[in-house]
Amino acid sequence: MGPGLLLKGTWPRGVSIIAFGATQVAVDCEPLYRHFRHESRLHGPIHSVLVGGAVGLATGALVWILGRRWAGRLPAALRRDLDADSALLGGWIGGVSHALLDALVHHDVQPLWPFAHTDWVLPPAGIAAVPVACVIAGIAGALLWAARRDRA
Repeated sequence: MGPGLLLKGTWPRGVSIIAFGATQVAVDCEPLYRHFRHESRLHGPIHSVLVGGAVGLATGALVWILGRRWAGRLPAALRRDLDADSALLGGWIGGVSHALLDALVHHDVQPLWPFAHTDWVLPPAGIAAVPVACVIAGIAGALLWAARRDRA
C-alpha cells in the first residue's frame, strides 16, 4: 500500500487508493488459493504485469460500480476515489506495481509472462529493503495526502 499512498499523495484526484488497495487483495488471492491447494509455486499468471493490470482494471471497475452506492457514507477525501477514471487508474497501477514489486522478492513471480520468463529477485539485503521502502513511501504519501487535503 505504500507506493499507492505515495501516488495518492502526489496526485490526489487522479488515483483511487480504494481501488489500489482492493487490487492488492484481489491479486494476492492467487497465492492464497495455491497455498490451500498445497502447490509448490504460489505465484502464477495473475502476478504478471499483463494479467495483474487486467485484474486491476476489473477491480477498479467494481470499485466504481459499487462505490456509487456507498459514496454518501464515505469521508469527502475518499469520495473522489469512486470516479471511474481514478478507480480504473488506481486499480491498474495497483495490479502492475504488485507484479513488479513481488518480482523483486519472490522467485516464482514472472512479471513479463507470457512474453518472457525472468528472475528479478534481489539479493537478501535488497529483499529486506523492499518492505522498508514501501513503509517509507506509505508514510511520505500519507503525509502528502493529508497536507493536500484541499486538492483531494
